Amino acid sequence: MDGALRPLAMFPLATVLFPGAPLGLHVFEERYRALVADCLAADRTFGVVLISRGSEVGGGDERVAVGTVAALEVARPLPDGRWSLRARGRSRLRVRAWLGEEPYPRAQVWDLDEPAGDAGGLLGRAEASVRRVRALLSELGQGPALPAGPLGSAPDEVAWRLCAEAPLGPLDRQRLLEADGPARLALLVDLADAVGRDVTRLLAGG
Repeated sequence: MDGALRPLAMFPLATVLFPGAPLGLHVFEERYRALVADCLAADRTFGVVLISRGSEVGGGDERVAVGTVAALEVARPLPDGRWSLRARGRSRLRVRAWLGEEPYPRAQVWDLDEPAGDAGGLLGRAEASVRRVRALLSELGQGPALPAGPLGSAPDEVAWRLCAEAPLGPLDRQRLLEADGPARLALLVDLADAVGRDVTRLLAGG
């Protein structure tokens, strides 16, 4: 079952954060400066959700319901009051209700359970698909191939790493975040293979 409802400070962004993935932030809005101060005084966690419409600055945006709990790893204050942050995704969350925007966005959320392990060899297929498309893109000079060797020590860690490394837009990344277990891996294979076919055509001059 999913966790109990709890209030959480929220940082809506124009990006999708996966569990285990790093996140760099440059905080300058007053409301998010207050969020950082409160996080540092508490358990150093906040929620990240994708902005589906609107802007990161100023509010008035539309937000998705499934996001990620992030934990602050480094918080460096700058002389003018801004913050340079490094955080890391910890686990998925679902927003039940937004609690207002003052002094910063807050929501009632619960943590989503993570199905463990691999099913039907999907993890190996997903890794092969993502490695292939990243290698193809490297031939076009659009980023490096994935490094050789293990991508993690546990199946769930590898799965989320593959989601983060797949060359996908924010809406497809959000689809991966919302999917559960084997369905996520199957979707990742389909999405990575589709990008791979496009890149292959580009390399062939099509």
